[in-house]
Amino acid sequence: MVDILHRVGMKDASPDEVYAALTTIDGLSRWWTVETTGTPEVGGTVSFGFGTDGFDMLVREQVPGKRVLWEVVEGPPEWIGTTVRWDLAQADGYTIVLFGHEGWREPVDFMAHCSTKWATFLMSLKQLVETGAGSPAPDDVRISDWH
Repeated sequence: MVDILHRVGMKDASPDEVYAALTTIDGLSRWWTVETTGTPEVGGTVSFGFGTDGFDMLVREQVPGKRVLWEVVEGPPEWIGTTVRWDLAQADGYTIVLFGHEGWREPVDFMAHCSTKWATFLMSLKQLVETGAGSPAPDDVRISDWH
């Protein structure tokens, strides 16, 4: 199994602000995709649409201001059964986000694409909590023919 891992610091943003952007439909739709629906509480499912593509995340764990954990239950075959983890901590005026999309069966081209897209969306999350405006899909950075 292989993982996508990223670390991003968000200046002058509290862990609670970042947590809200990860655990509410309004927050998620302001940095990831405007096509976000569902029930973002533990045990609920959140759907993320990207035009004709998308996926569903089962919310497995939420610890306010500290951690969010999702399991992919619907979407691309490479994603099914993987987990998406967000660990939050504070250091030197930053909220540090340790991100992991974990449990990929193998490091295929689609994984490399997703790693880059996760990085662009993490920068959108950073923009949202630092400036009040992110760049969610469909206004995100297009990196290839896969979106």
